[in-house]
Amino acid sequence: MNPPTHAGARSGGFRFWLAGGALALTVQACGGPPGGAPGAGGPPGGGMPPPPVTAITAEARALPVPYELTGRVEGSREVEVRARVSGILLERKYEEGATVRKGQTLFVIDPAPYRAAVQAAKADVEEQKARLARSERDVARLEPLVAARAASRKDYDNAVSDAEEARAALLSAQARLDAAQLDLGYTRVDAPISGRSSRAERSEGSLVGPGDASLLTRISQVQPIWVRFGASDQAMLQLRQGIASGKLTAPATDQLQVQLVLPDGSVHPELGQVNFSDSQIDPTTGTVGLRAELPNAAATLLPGQFVRVRLIGVERPAAILVPQRAVLQGPQGKFVMVVDEAGNAQFRPVTVAEWSGTDWVVESGVAAGDRVIVDGGIKAQPGSPVMVIDPNAPPTGGAPGGAPPGAGG
Repeated sequence: MNPPTHAGARSGGFRFWLAGGALALTVQACGGPPGGAPGAGGPPGGGMPPPPVTAITAEARALPVPYELTGRVEGSREVEVRARVSGILLERKYEEGATVRKGQTLFVIDPAPYRAAVQAAKADVEEQKARLARSERDVARLEPLVAARAASRKDYDNAVSDAEEARAALLSAQARLDAAQLDLGYTRVDAPISGRSSRAERSEGSLVGPGDASLLTRISQVQPIWVRFGASDQAMLQLRQGIASGKLTAPATDQLQVQLVLPDGSVHPELGQVNFSDSQIDPTTGTVGLRAELPNAAATLLPGQFVRVRLIGVERPAAILVPQRAVLQGPQGKFVMVVDEAGNAQFRPVTVAEWSGTDWVVESGVAAGDRVIVDGGIKAQPGSPVMVIDPNAPPTGGAPGGAPPGAGG
């Protein structure tokens, strides 16, 4: 049964070929253009026209690499104002939350007991001065008598010792006076630095003094201000490896600049400068500590505020960017279609890094000067010609299909 079936198939194919030839002759007889003749509306041989595509020419350019980290604002100098002597807090002499200047009196502790201590110390000093003067007169009186053998050497030596003891007692009394005067001065609690004050931890009438009751308020210097942040050890390792391989460039750490993104998404107008990089990794967070300084001229940044920190200065020196829609996903990974010198589409597997706006950063697979198909690549066949069109060019024809405007068909 098989031979007759094959013979029938060959006979049927022959009849189909004759019918196709007859149809072609009929079209030519009716005035239609033969295949490949001018105005035929297709390529020679009657094949499909090349699919239209849009393409870009890849260029290598320096591209900033974004590093955005979480940071916290802190004062460039932060101090705790504490009481150094015990006593009743008589007065608060500053406005809570206001800016204070260095040396400004913030609190007054009852000075009466310390004034009395100063007076007692002064009296002790005067007493010791009188004792020293008497001892020195005794020494001066006995000295010629000892030389004339009219007084014993022992009496003279005792007088000299008494004078030395009086001199030492005077020094001790003077030290007690200095300490009493110092304590009296500590009853006026002054600002050690200029900056933004905090709330008062103790109210008037409270008993304050060294120890748990010593904290009175805090002061933070906010001009300039610091931002403390951390970069993960993995990010720092990738950065070092990128610099070593030449894929990345970066200035020295102390030349890196930062830009702050505030909680509402706005960008702080001032740039900061990195002024500290820790020499070890924090084992609790796995990050390397960094710190930047900003002028904070308007004093809008406040200690304790959380911000996003963008590092500025890290770049890809020769980055290749292609639109995201030009990168396609296949079974073997991502790829693009490029147009070769002959105008044919070619398949290119690519390795991509991060996004940059609406573009992919291509690490391998595309070189500068390659024409990458952006739109229409899904219709292109590898090795087949394509027609590159300008997506911004106005249409050259009228009605679809190339018919002139107003044609009725």
